[in-house]
Amino acid sequence: MPTTPATATHSSSNGTAEAIMLELVDENGNTIGTAEKLAAHQAPGQLHRAFSVFLFDEQGRLLLQRRALGKYHSPGVWSNTCCGHPYPGEAPFAAAARRTYEELGISPSLLAEAGTVRYNHPDPASGLVEQEFNHLFVGMAQEQPKPDPEEVGETAFVTAGELAERHDRAPFSAWFMTVLDAARPAIRELTGPAAGW
Repeated sequence: MPTTPATATHSSSNGTAEAIMLELVDENGNTIGTAEKLAAHQAPGQLHRAFSVFLFDEQGRLLLQRRALGKYHSPGVWSNTCCGHPYPGEAPFAAAARRTYEELGISPSLLAEAGTVRYNHPDPASGLVEQEFNHLFVGMAQEQPKPDPEEVGETAFVTAGELAERHDRAPFSAWFMTVLDAARPAIRELTGPAAGW
């Protein structure tokens, strides 16, 4: 992983992982502190900054990922292209581009802000809570994904119709429809009316 000012403080010289810290925010998205990642997701959850990325191919199909089975939170479920948390002090846009590359091996093009959404989604399977102020981004995937198997189980490009069918028969993340619906205006602007989003 390339070292940036944000990631330099999150890796240690002896190769051991340090605690990942998240940025806590108020209801308006203003930073009010930090918390360790797992602690922030313990019920009832602490409101923290997050991001969600939606990438599309030239045909207007959405790139989905199925979260790796080894993930501590929502393993094995389908979700949007990429989601995660900025490090404290890291811009959400930079975090979105960084994690998309780390998880899927692609650099998004035409990545644009698509607003924010605030939600509270408990995960019944794990007991963890997604209490998030989420920054949304839409863009293009102009290369084939090369997923990190520790992060991503598989990927699929789907049309709006195929997504509806898949959503009816496969488990999706608790937050997926909330972030998708919030990003739809920007998605329609990017993909055009014919794509059906």
